[in-house]
Parts: sequence; C-alpha cells; structure tokens
Amino acid sequence: MFEEGQYFAPVATEDDGSVVVRLAAGHPGFADQAYRERRNAIAALAIGHTRGDPVPDVVYTAEEHRVWELVSRELKIKHRRYATADYLEGSERLALPADRIPQLQEVGDLLEPLTGFRYLPAAGLVPLRDFYGVLDDGLFHSTQYIRHHSVPFYTPEPDVVHEVIGHANALASDRFASLYRLAGAAARRVETQEALEFVSKVFWFTLEFGVLAEGGEDRAYGAGILSSYGEIEEFRGMDILPLDLAVMGTTGYDITKYQDVLFRAESMSHLEDVVGAFWATCDDDSVARLVAGRAVVRSDV
Repeated sequence: MFEEGQYFAPVATEDDGSVVVRLAAGHPGFADQAYRERRNAIAALAIGHTRGDPVPDVVYTAEEHRVWELVSRELKIKHRRYATADYLEGSERLALPADRIPQLQEVGDLLEPLTGFRYLPAAGLVPLRDFYGVLDDGLFHSTQYIRHHSVPFYTPEPDVVHEVIGHANALASDRFASLYRLAGAAARRVETQEALEFVSKVFWFTLEFGVLAEGGEDRAYGAGILSSYGEIEEFRGMDILPLDLAVMGTTGYDITKYQDVLFRAESMSHLEDVVGAFWATCDDDSVARLVAGRAVVRSDV
C-alpha cells in the first residue's frame, strides 16, 4: 500500500531548525498532537544521523510497544499459514522480539552476522536511487516510528512494522538477501530515470508484493503483503499473473489500496533465475528493449 522511498508524510526542516512531519488530514494521527510531536522527534533523530555512526535509539512508549506486540503476534500466526519457507526460515534465524519494538541498531546487529545487512534510519522521503542503491552495500533505509495506536492493523505509510517485520525477516534469508543486493547493484548500474523506475517496479512486484507457488498453493514473500494484517488474507484472491519482467516493469499501481495485480514465481529458483538474473545484468539498453517490446505487444492488442 506504499512505495519505498515515496512516503505519504513529507518531512520538512523549518527556518528555526525544527523538524516537522506533515501528516495529511486523513492520517489516523492527524488530530493527535502527542503523536505528531512523537513523529517530529523521531524524524529529527534520523535527520541528525551520520552514516557509519550507530543508529540513534528511539525511547518508545509503553503504548507503542503494545501496538508492536499486538501486530507482531497476529502477523506471526498469519505467516505460518501464508508465508514462503525461505521467509519463515529467515524469521526463525532473526528471532525478532515479539513484546517490544526493536531498535534499528539492534536489528542490524542481529542481521549482520547472518547476511551482512544493516539498517539506516530514514526520516521520510529517500530519493529512489539512494534508497535502492545502498542495498548493494548491504544497507536498508527504514523509518523508526510506529503506526497510530487507534488503528494498529493499518498504516497509510511504511512504519517500523513494515520495515522490520516485512523486510528484516526476508533480509535474514541468504537467498532473499542476495536478491536485495542484486536490486541495489542494478539501481546503481542503470543511468536513465526510465531504467531506474523499471528496476524499482520489478522490486515492487517481487520483494514488496511477490508471491510464489509452494506446496501446491500460492504463498507470499513480498514485505508489503507480509506486513499487512488485511492484505495477507486477500492476496490469493487477486489477479495473479505469471512472472514477466516486461509486464512488471511497465505496470502501474495504486499505493492507496490493496494491490489487485500480483505476479507469481513458480519457485524460489524461478524467482532467482528470472528476476535475480535480470538485476544482475540489466543496463539502460536491455531495459529499453523490454519497454519497447512491451509497447509493441500493447499496440497489437
């Protein structure tokens, strides 16, 4: 329901140096002044961070920890039913705390011995090339705030539940971590904005909202599905298409609602052979050929 690097709530630094997260009127926390002040303070921590330094801790409230505990418990039940084996293996390896929000520094300390990944704090919008590019270095940009307590199973933007439960469990898997790195290398290799957006859309329809066939049924591996209490129950009823790079890289999507078009890999090896190989080798010319081929197909329809 959101795109990495394209946040719902823009962050601004005012003339006096204060940091303000601009929540839209429809945001669940818009009328909650205490929540808005928390968001501002957490964003300021990220803005003040220097890459290479430890990620600053957020002093979470008891209420915020309760939201994490509730959502974490319920998602874990759903993961056993709907998640792929490699994601579940990553979750077991990482062993995130279920009763409190882990600090991003802590998550990185758990991940690094497993797959070499660490987390960077994000206050808000991260430029597309920066967000994807650092994956090649084994780094992942993440927000630190948690959704509003009034709607614990909903967020209009990526919060720490999505960034950590959705992505970190996948990043604890050797095979998924390799795919993330390949996506990062691809984002750095391509030069045109069109090619970069194509790479990011393939990421969206795989590592964010991908499904694969496993044990005779569709299972999810995308972080956007696996961090959404509602969407994880609905994804099998969506229009699920075969894995197709040209279609994925040229298909638009609406970040404000459940994804109604998904793409299925026939196995983890199939995902690696198609998407992993694409990210490992793509350049501006190869992406342009895929886009042109897709345009020809559309004109023939």
